[in-house]
Amino acid sequence: MTTTRRAVLAGSAAVATSALLGTSEAQAQSRPKPTVVLVHGAFADASGWNAVATKLIRDGYPVIAPANPLRGVASDSAYLASILATLGGPIVLAAHSYGGIVITNAATGNPNVKALVYVAAFAPDQDESLLQLQTQFPGSKLNEAALDFRPYAEGLVDGYIKKEFFRPVFAGDVSKSEAEVMQASQRPADARTLGEPSAAPAWKTIPSYYLVAKNDQVLPAAAQRFMAKRAGSRVDEVGASHVAMVSQPSAAADLIRRAAS
Repeated sequence: MTTTRRAVLAGSAAVATSALLGTSEAQAQSRPKPTVVLVHGAFADASGWNAVATKLIRDGYPVIAPANPLRGVASDSAYLASILATLGGPIVLAAHSYGGIVITNAATGNPNVKALVYVAAFAPDQDESLLQLQTQFPGSKLNEAALDFRPYAEGLVDGYIKKEFFRPVFAGDVSKSEAEVMQASQRPADARTLGEPSAAPAWKTIPSYYLVAKNDQVLPAAAQRFMAKRAGSRVDEVGASHVAMVSQPSAAADLIRRAAS
């Protein structure tokens, strides 16, 4: 084969490869972006995701951040599953803290859920509880002394974080003024959620991603790494308090984008 013929063939191959790559990129760009569902945890509400949602919406992602009822693991998971059932196309579920146990249960059996993103969140295995995972490793400062318990119905009690503990334990890297608003508007969780066991975990069949908050005083970073490793999650770490999506929204949004791609 002459040198000229080799050059022609090599050039043709390069053109064909470039065309194929261009077609793949065009197809990827033409596919609809998945809907990102942002799930908050206890002692918080959906506004904790505002900065992350702003970034994702700007990038063209459909985003919803439903209210998590915080009444019980099974009932909250069923409620979220009912919302997911109304969404067409691919879904990426992202959760913070207690929201992690909710998405772990709500996504099971839903073929539209393509990825799970845990942000300083609980990712339990079957029959595990929040309290079990929170205390499995030392370091959590969210104990009984940090909580106020208030009855809301006969035999039922809600838990709130006391004002003096809220910022140092829950939101240590958030400004004082913002933490005060978060504390004043916190939504409590039914105390029964702490001991309620999880069902079959969705992370066994759905790819997962985990943002470890290294300075977390609620869910120790060691527990987060343990859950992420067990779930086979792709892991990023950030120097943040428990509310990493509030203090480090870019890191949380970046991880969600990776999961969505």
